[in-house]
Amino acid sequence: MQLFYDATINENLSSFIFDKEESKHIIKVLRKKESDILFVTNGLGYLFKTEITLASDSKCTVRIITFEKADKKNYQLHLAVAPTKMNDRYEWFLEKATEIGVSEITPIICDHSERKVVKTDRFDKIILAAMKQSNQLYLPKLNEPIALKDFLKKEFNCTKYIAHCEETSKKTLKESVKPSTDILMLIGPEGDFSEKEIKLALENNYIPVSLGNSRLRTETAAIVACHSVAFTNE
Repeated sequence: MQLFYDATINENLSSFIFDKEESKHIIKVLRKKESDILFVTNGLGYLFKTEITLASDSKCTVRIITFEKADKKNYQLHLAVAPTKMNDRYEWFLEKATEIGVSEITPIICDHSERKVVKTDRFDKIILAAMKQSNQLYLPKLNEPIALKDFLKKEFNCTKYIAHCEETSKKTLKESVKPSTDILMLIGPEGDFSEKEIKLALENNYIPVSLGNSRLRTETAAIVACHSVAFTNE
């Protein structure tokens, strides 16, 4: 199934017009024509089966035949991950985490972060493309970057973890995660969290966990955490 996306399509409509850019892609690039079937999501769990009624490259119009809404997963995973020095590594993380099933992502700026300024426009496009490619119907939420000290002040109704490399007493994530539980996971920068940041996280009820014996890159650690939680809930 080839999946298309538009945030404005909804269950109250009987027909729908794609914007000019998507219309051109559908008609000129993909060579779709009238009577062809398109599957469309709004990223909110809905899947619309539609039929092209006007094959215009400026306003491709479809008739909504049927729609259904997929159940949400039995858990929500929020990854708060420090930006990597090289942007392409963070983009790789965004793509793979979306494919695996992350619910929410927040870039966190830490004491040891080498990248302090993050532009999220391209990140949004990568997440959207990964959602469509993996035929998922829920678009992960991407938050604006925030300093870790400010992020730790926020209230979250979930189980909160911090993965760090300090030699302290901690369980593995595999031992700690329970199925059907909403989870927030902190992943630090290449230089790890500072001692002050770890102390502050623990004071705010974050549980320290290990992701294994190897010292992982930021983006690898985030994917290990994402997959571990997904695997626990299968």
